[in-house]
Amino acid sequence: MPLEGVINLDKPAGISSARAVARVKRLLPKGVKIGHAGTLDPFATGVLLLLVGKATRSCEKLMGQRKGYDATIHLGARSATDDPEGPIEEVPGVRPPADADVQSAAARFVGAIQQRPPAFSAMKVAGRRAYALARQGVAVDMQPRTVHVYALDVTQYVWPLVRVRVECGRGTYIRAIARDLGEGLGVGGYLTELRRTFVGAFHVRDALSLDDVAQKGVGSCLRPVE
Repeated sequence: MPLEGVINLDKPAGISSARAVARVKRLLPKGVKIGHAGTLDPFATGVLLLLVGKATRSCEKLMGQRKGYDATIHLGARSATDDPEGPIEEVPGVRPPADADVQSAAARFVGAIQQRPPAFSAMKVAGRRAYALARQGVAVDMQPRTVHVYALDVTQYVWPLVRVRVECGRGTYIRAIARDLGEGLGVGGYLTELRRTFVGAFHVRDALSLDDVAQKGVGSCLRPVE
């Protein structure tokens, strides 16, 4: 039987999505295709869908599914990359917002919203990746675009950290929500932790670690495209 299907991988922190794919590719017979649907930044964890064999044809379908995230936002500071990987600059003299103000500001991000992607992102600007230009010190003009946020709930707020649960559509940057929430509150903000909890029908509670895949074998870890 040909190897074909989806591996619901729980990506660990500290490696890129491409590195996770490469780790599993070494377990496959020569010539078997493998890819992934929806990149997670190196610091992020959670559901990363690895597509094996003919399932690679379903990449666009899977990337269009609703996604869920648990995220932690650090208020009172800004990051050049809008996440913990960039230079961090504290915002002096800020006062912690009231809980009601945080809840009210978060509610404004639900619905079809205009979002400016981070300068350090994989989006293309004049044919080049934005992050490549930003790393060279080139000012990148990222144009806002419409994204869909179906739910954004504040699950905990203890200054300076805000924990949120987000359900959103394709192309939504949680880093940008963190940045814009901080700006809306007048204190600055950046994303410090991110865990993807589901993509469509694939949930993190059913996800496998890289060690699980290596021990069980790829064939035992494949699920059909849903």
